[in-house]
Parts: sequence; C-alpha cells; structure tokens
Amino acid sequence: MHNRGLLDTKGELFAYLEGDRLYSLDGELTGRLVGSYIVDTAGNRVWLVQKDGVYTLNGDRAIGYLSDRSPAD
Repeated sequence: MHNRGLLDTKGELFAYLEGDRLYSLDGELTGRLVGSYIVDTAGNRVWLVQKDGVYTLNGDRAIGYLSDRSPAD
C-alpha cells in the first residue's frame, strides 16, 4: 500500500494517507480523500486538494502539502 505524508506549511508531518484513508500520527482514522477533497469520518468536506497542495475549502489559505508516495510494501 502506498502512503503519503500530510505536512503543514512548515514541513512538519501531522497526518498521513494510506490509499485514500487519512490517519493521525497515532493511527486514528480521521477522514479520507474523495476526489479533490479531504473529508472527515462523517463525510463533511474539510480541505481542498489541488495537485499536492492542501488548502482551506475556498482555496484562499494553504494548510500544507502531500509528500511523494512511499514505495509499496
């Protein structure tokens, strides 16, 4: 399975994607990637994803970015 880190604007890892599922660093499922959005576990849109950038829903402020994919296990 491929993993991608979710890093804040300072480059600090705060979550990761495993496939389309988003986890906290503690391994807790917190949401998933659906199309161009990160949604929470209830399905509510939280952030906008454009290429590797992660933004507020209206796209006016950067949250961070997704790292390159890790190799498959």
